[in-house]
Amino acid sequence: MDLFEAHRRQQTVRTAPLAARMRPRSLDELVGHESVVGNGTLLRRAIESDRLSSIVLWGPPGTGKTTIARLIAMSTRAHFTSLSAVTAGVADIRAVIKEAADRLGMNGQRTVLFVDEIHRFNKSQQDALLPHVEDGTVTLIGATTENPSFEVNAPLLSRAHVVMLTPLDDAAIEKLVRRALADADRGLARFRLTIDEDALSFLVNYANGDARWALNTLEWASTAAEDGGAITNAMVAQAAQRRAATYDKSGDDHFDAISALHKTIRGSDPDAALYWLARMLERGDDPLYIVRRLVRFASEDVGLADPLALQMAVSAKDAVHFIGMPEGALALAQLVVHLALAPKSNAIYRAWKEASSDVRETRNDPVPLHLRNAPTKLMKESGFGDGYRYAHDYDGGVVAQQNLPDNLAGRRYYRPTDRGFERELSERLARIQAIYDEGSER
Repeated sequence: MDLFEAHRRQQTVRTAPLAARMRPRSLDELVGHESVVGNGTLLRRAIESDRLSSIVLWGPPGTGKTTIARLIAMSTRAHFTSLSAVTAGVADIRAVIKEAADRLGMNGQRTVLFVDEIHRFNKSQQDALLPHVEDGTVTLIGATTENPSFEVNAPLLSRAHVVMLTPLDDAAIEKLVRRALADADRGLARFRLTIDEDALSFLVNYANGDARWALNTLEWASTAAEDGGAITNAMVAQAAQRRAATYDKSGDDHFDAISALHKTIRGSDPDAALYWLARMLERGDDPLYIVRRLVRFASEDVGLADPLALQMAVSAKDAVHFIGMPEGALALAQLVVHLALAPKSNAIYRAWKEASSDVRETRNDPVPLHLRNAPTKLMKESGFGDGYRYAHDYDGGVVAQQNLPDNLAGRRYYRPTDRGFERELSERLARIQAIYDEGSER
């Protein structure tokens, strides 16, 4: 390397963001993930013995996926190369594979291929990798914020071990912040800065386990402090603007959050329901997506135990359409509390599942003749409508007659619970069924 190149690299390091400058230089400097890559773990042993097999690192932003990949590069005797799934195409993959095959053939050196954001590779790109991962031409390290089960092809995924990384805890974030303030070579020590305890707590709390966000926010806040001075809570708040986003509103965490909202409402917990609603709205989720799910919930999990639930859900949808956000959030809050406290019944859901299953899985016999209309003379002569009993002509407006095709005669789908309004419906249905049972015995 000539002096110009050495100087260029040194300048690049100095101008890189603090989070990039403070990347660990060894596995021992890595903070957090002790259960995954700590001393004695399988991944640590595989790295240190240079026997790593293909892996996919899965976790939210700022949890160390790229850092771990770089540490593997420094620790392995294999050649290390990387691709970004955002910019690389099939031609780039083939070029890397050819170089890896040549390297393996000439001197026996293995190649570790790091693919950042591997979930962005389409099927053809992943298929281009598959045979070469399988035959060992390359050892794959993929990094993704998305669930590999959905975003990585099953054949490729079966040849890689998935390593799940969780957000760093507050103690780990605090340790990284203090390290950055104290580091003279890469950090902020040359400015002789301190950080107020409340500012540190604010920064750690708002980081949501994202080390990159914490360090870059610290660097931005430090520009407001005098040399030798303190970073204050106000400086951190101004630099942070808002809490670090913990999920992509179209990604896995989005679906985890809506699942949490649905299940806490089903569990009749209005406080948790309000929290998950607020969390989704604060992260920018579409309120109409949320209310669509709540309209479904009103039928699936409340049903006729509280007939008002569906009306309120549709009204909340109209309110969000009419007044928009953030004002519409109150209508959604009112709805989730109502749904959480409503009596629960999935009787409608079960009845619909059973009825639709019978339509799909049994023979679709003709509509019974007595239930058919007969607008023409031919239809009347063919017996259409013969024997039909007009319910209003009978006591209580109920009359026993066969209303299902012959192969499903007597089938019952709706079985109301004894909760809420369904208790009354259950009693009413029992009276109706008694009339039908009596009619069938005649």
